Amino acid sequence: MRTDRSSSRRWIGDRRKWLSGIVALISAIILAIAGLWWANRSAQPPLAESAEHDEPHEAGVIILNPQAQANIGLKLAESERRTVTTYIETTGTVAPNETRVAHIRPLARGLIEKVHVKLGDVVRAGQPLVSYDNIELGELIGDYLSERARLEEARAQLEVARTFLERAERLIEVEAIARKDYELRQAQYRTALATVRRQEADIAKIEEKLHRFGLTDADIERLQTGREHQFHRTASHNVLRAPFDGVIIAYDVAEGEVVGPDRELFTLVDTSTVWVLADVYEKDLAAVRVGQPVEIRVPAYPRETFTGTITYISDMIEPETRTARVRCVVSNPDRKLKLEMFATIRIPRPEGRQAILIPSQAIQEIDGRPIAFVKVGADRFERRELTLGEQTDQWVEVRSGIQPGELVVTEGSFYLKSILKREEIGGEH
Repeated sequence: MRTDRSSSRRWIGDRRKWLSGIVALISAIILAIAGLWWANRSAQPPLAESAEHDEPHEAGVIILNPQAQANIGLKLAESERRTVTTYIETTGTVAPNETRVAHIRPLARGLIEKVHVKLGDVVRAGQPLVSYDNIELGELIGDYLSERARLEEARAQLEVARTFLERAERLIEVEAIARKDYELRQAQYRTALATVRRQEADIAKIEEKLHRFGLTDADIERLQTGREHQFHRTASHNVLRAPFDGVIIAYDVAEGEVVGPDRELFTLVDTSTVWVLADVYEKDLAAVRVGQPVEIRVPAYPRETFTGTITYISDMIEPETRTARVRCVVSNPDRKLKLEMFATIRIPRPEGRQAILIPSQAIQEIDGRPIAFVKVGADRFERRELTLGEQTDQWVEVRSGIQPGELVVTEGSFYLKSILKREEIGGEH
């Protein structure tokens, strides 16, 4: 009997030890899980922690405590009533500045020897475009040399006539020659002098033509002296050069061709400034004037605005469209604006109007609708759906949804949008 009691006590003791071990193991597991949860929670950024505790308490309202606002760098701006500029908006195309377009032709008929550029090349003023043998210039040089020879002959004859006249003057003084012979010598001298002057005039005329072909006084002097016997053979080789900086937009020449002054070899356009041609409706013409600044945008650069100035308003109305052509001059130093590009032109109206403006940074979009978050309490921010008007890079006109003086969220508005969207998604589930 005593043995049974002793065995029972040992069994109860072992059972207690086993249960204590199980309890200790479970406690260790629970502590380990708690430690991992706490470590993970501590590793989360302040923004996430704030988001867990600052959830919308009603539709369209987000509650965000001051610490969370500081964590996301939230900033506010006051909606303002200001005078805004309204615009006439129309369409047009980019065209070359016609005062900076050169249609380059050869000065005379000639044989193309070398073409120095190709279609689309950007060239500088004075850069060679094409070298050619000027046939007319070659013939003109031949005429010049021939006239120079005749001039030398005429001058020689003048010297002879002068000698005969001087001898006759001495003889007439001693009455050793008849009066009529003396007068004949005078006439011969005058004729020789007139011949020399006529030759000099003909040569001067040819020299002017040589200058038009690009020969300098030094070049003509080299032709006269004959020091370089081959110069007259190479002097007829001309080079057409670019009259100003620009781009070759048309090209019609090949080496070995014979071309004349009626043939346009190149079209050169200076695109550092361009024209934008727009059509303005008749009803809007009263607000358009020469010298007015304009804003221009093209699809190729949707985020960039180009500025120009109106320089011409047509005196005629297009009968079918009831529009007038307006020309704007636009600076284009980077050559971003290409000829024939489609453009949108905004012309500011001289009168302004009052409107409510908020920073463009405050605008977000949810389900295709523009919204902003308005501060309605120390820690409450309300979503407002907006109707927008005129927009610039920095300000947006609000036609409905916000009143003057209300505070809107600028920096941090995207974070509020994210919280709102998350709650909407969570509510659907």
